[in-house]
Order: sequence, then C-alpha cells, then structure tokens
Amino acid sequence: MATGSSKKAKNPQGSKGAQNARQTPSAPIGQPPVEPAKRGAMQKLLDGIEKVGNKVPHPVLMFLYLIAFIIVLSHVLYMLGVSVTTEVLEPAPVQVQPDFYADTTSSLLDTPPTAAYTEDGFVIRTETIAIKSLLTIEGIRFIFTSFLPNFAGFTVVATIFVAMIGVGVAEQAGMMAALIRKLVKVAPARLITFIIVLLGGISSVATDAGYLILIPLGAAAFLTLKRHPVAGLVAAFAGVSVAFAVNILITPLDAMLTEMTNEAYQLVNPGSSISIVANLYFNIFFTIFFAVVVTIVTERMIEPRLGKFVPDPAEGSAATQEEKVDVAAEERGLRHALYWFLGALAFILLITLPPGAPLRRPTGELDVSSPLLDSLIFIITLLFLFAGIGYGRGAGTIKSSNDVIAGVTKTFAGLASLVFLLLVISQFIGLFNYSNMPQILGISLAKLLEQANIGAIPLLVGMILVIFLLDFVIPGSMPKWAIFAPVFVPLFVNLGVTPQTVLAAYRIGDSPANVITPLMVYFPFIVMVAQRYDKKVGIGSIISLMLPYTVVVLVVWLIMFVLWFALGIPLGPSYPVSL
Repeated sequence: MATGSSKKAKNPQGSKGAQNARQTPSAPIGQPPVEPAKRGAMQKLLDGIEKVGNKVPHPVLMFLYLIAFIIVLSHVLYMLGVSVTTEVLEPAPVQVQPDFYADTTSSLLDTPPTAAYTEDGFVIRTETIAIKSLLTIEGIRFIFTSFLPNFAGFTVVATIFVAMIGVGVAEQAGMMAALIRKLVKVAPARLITFIIVLLGGISSVATDAGYLILIPLGAAAFLTLKRHPVAGLVAAFAGVSVAFAVNILITPLDAMLTEMTNEAYQLVNPGSSISIVANLYFNIFFTIFFAVVVTIVTERMIEPRLGKFVPDPAEGSAATQEEKVDVAAEERGLRHALYWFLGALAFILLITLPPGAPLRRPTGELDVSSPLLDSLIFIITLLFLFAGIGYGRGAGTIKSSNDVIAGVTKTFAGLASLVFLLLVISQFIGLFNYSNMPQILGISLAKLLEQANIGAIPLLVGMILVIFLLDFVIPGSMPKWAIFAPVFVPLFVNLGVTPQTVLAAYRIGDSPANVITPLMVYFPFIVMVAQRYDKKVGIGSIISLMLPYTVVVLVVWLIMFVLWFALGIPLGPSYPVSL
C-alpha cells in the first residue's frame, strides 16, 4: 500500500510495502490520521490477508492457472455425470421479418426496429443443465474457436476505451485536477468522503461510468486534501459497488430485475405483477444510509490502517508529480469548460426531449428502456470530451487538434497491460460459463435452501447468504436472478412474503461481495489506478482494504433488513413486506 517507503518493491503485485505506516488511530471525521497506535487483532488479520494476497502470481498467470484448473475439473464432473433440472428465465422470443434486396440472399433486417425496446419480458422454461467438459472433442473445439469471440464479446474492454476518450482529454488538458481543486475548495472537508461515496452510489444509473471516472477522482481528491489517495480510491470503489443494486434513482437494472420477478411471481399468481417502484423506499433509504456507513468505515478503519501518505520520489508515483498552478488560467479554463459542457448538453437535450427525438423509444416514450439509457456511456464521454477541449482552449493547454489526439493516445497507451489481462480474464469467463459449473452450483445451493424447513425470516437470510457466496463466481446481477427468481419468488409467496421483499433480499446478497471478488471485471483497473500512487499495491492490498466494507455492509444490511421486515415498513409506495 501507499506508505511512502523509500524501498523498492521486489514484487510488482506488492509484498511488504503496505505494512510500514499503518499505526495510526481513528481520527475525527474528515481528518487524516496522525499518530501511531498499537495494531489490533483485526489489523493483524487484514495484514495477513494482504500478505497472502500479494504473494499470488501476476494476475495474468493466476487466471491462466484457473483456466487450467476448470478445464480439468469440467472433465472430472462430466465423467461423474453431474447435472441439474430447473426452471430458468429467458428473454421472450421476438418475431422477425427478414427483408432482402432482389439480387442478394443476405437478410437486411433481422428484427423489427423496435425489438430492443419492447416490454415482452421473459418466459420460463424447464431445462436440464449438465456439465460440459472442455476436454471432449466439442470442448477442445470450443477452446480454439471461442478465443476471439470471448474477447470480442467482453464488452468491458470497449466500455473502458470509450469512457477513457473523454476522461483522457480532460485529464491531459488539466481539467480533472482543476475540478478536484475547486471541489476541495468549496466543499466542507468533513463531507468530502461522504460526497464521493454518495456520488458513487448514484453513479450506478450509468452502470460502468462510476468505476472508470469516479474512482480515480476519489484518489485524486484525497491526495489534494493531503489524505491517503488509496483511501479515496477504495472509498469511491465501495460507494460505486458495495451496494450497487440500490440507487436513489430508478435504473435500467431495476426494470430488468422487476420484469424477471414478475415472470416468476406469475407461476403462483397468474396475471399478478409488481411495478418498477416496488423497492423505491428501500433503495433510496439504503443508498443514503450506506453512504454514511462507508464514510465511517473509511475514516475509522481504512485511513488508520493506511497511515500517513508519504510519496516515494524514487518510484515516480502520481503523487510526486508536483505542478505549478496558474490560477488565472485555471479559472479561465473552467469557465470555457462550462460553456463547452453546456453546449454539448444542449445538443443532447435537443435529441432527447422533443417528441420523436432519436434518443426516445420508437414509440415516443422516454423511460428506463429508451435509447437514452443505452447511450449514457457515450454521452458522458462526449460531455467530458467537450468540457476538456473547452478547458484546454481557455487555459492554453490545448492549442490544436493534435493535442486532443495526443491526450487520447497517451491514455490508451496506459491501458495496454490492463487490456492484456482482460484478454485472459475473458477466456476464463467464457470457458467457465461454457462448462455450466456456475449455473449448476447456483441451482444446487438454491434447491438445498428451498428444502430447508425453516421460517420466512431465516429463509430470507439464508437466501441472502447463498446469493452473497454465488456473487464470487457469478458477479453479474442478471444471471444470478435468472437462476434464483423462479425458485425463490414462488417459494416465498407461498409463505406469505411478497415478491418485492424477495427482490429486496436479492439486492442485499448481490452487492457486498462485488468489491472483493477478483472476477469483478473492473478489479484489475482498481489495482492499476492504485499503483499510480504506490507501485507496491497488489490484489491482496485491495482485498484487505475492501474486506471491512464487505463485512460491515453485509452484517449491517442483514440486521436492518430483519428489522425492516419485522416492523412491516413498506418497501415502496403501496408495496408492503408481507401479503
């Protein structure tokens, strides 16, 4: 971790660097820790986790070993004939009307133009899922033929590159640093952590934008305040991900989870359904509540663990790169950035608000299924790009289009090692999913819990814990709920528990493990950002820092959920916890 030791790291994944300056006690909220203190049992435990985690091989090698392991394991389970039968949710089929030119046999139109934005929902189908070996003829063929599709279909790579276009230009122009200095100047120091965490929680409406934009900003903001930048990074990471399934705003994820819940609900109550606001009160309360919880964990546990940040000039970290600030040029740049930003925003509104605008649904509605939501990453990139160009023109840091292109290419060059790692990760995920091991594991655990003869509250808690464990191997919200909804929604409805309560319980289990599973697709990116400030940071360093967030959030959320259920507090407008 970033402790400022002058010794060089022997292992780029980190070895002993995080243990030198973590002897500081809790400090007042918003203030950096200052005095050394004796290390407790918890700190020693986290030190051990970090030490072990940082001794693992390079992430590329680690995932290569995992690929070899699942190839062998898949064949062993295949030979044992492992399989499960269950009901699964699938997208409803869409009628297509192929069209052709007179002189070609190639289809012009595979689906109606409105197909992506219809509300046909999902259908339930009984399916037997068996282990597929990666050492059979078909399995070996899949390994070789899927290598390129696995990477091409790994959308996180494209998302990172697209998002970093605007951010890269803005950063190279100096706008990001100027914005952080302005935020630190105008916002109360005691509220900086809370603001960063809350913005992280809200950022899930734009899916990946919080990971790519807010997390680096959190580190830079803490550095500006003379606080440990890695503390700002992990606070932002926790804000974005540790309660990802809840938000103050209604998100596209809400729409998909609600629709899948309704399909499962109709197995026992045909024609019944819940709306997208069924968890509204629950989501709003816990978004704000956990912003407070994550803030407290950051300032009472994480910063004392990290200690005072003293950058090592010999390592050439981002923290040692001092720059002289031309206040007049910076203010002029920020004004121009605002003008360019407003111009870009006006254009986005122009193609969104009028009836029949391109970013509305083809039928005219503007909701969570509209093209606007599908375009958020690109829209955010455009806003940052225009604001960055405006800042550069005003501050004099961008003088020609060549400077803009240079900003993008420099940013892309810094992503090279990450892209190689993501190539290997995409193969692991593709092969793991092909084997059907994640689905069979999830279904088996769900059925085991279903057969338990216990009351509603213990069963809800058991469901949350099963989903929490499955999140380590199936991080995505949608795949897990496609497995669990047809099992648990009917089960709990028969016990007098409403489907919105089951969905709320699922949100609890789905989120806390996001920040400690290496299968989380942005985990390598988090490590890469942290290494800008301390080259010794490794996977173990990040996991040891994120583990307190996971434990505290999970335990507190379970307790609060039981109280919420026992008190009968509505989860949304006219949506009680029990039937």
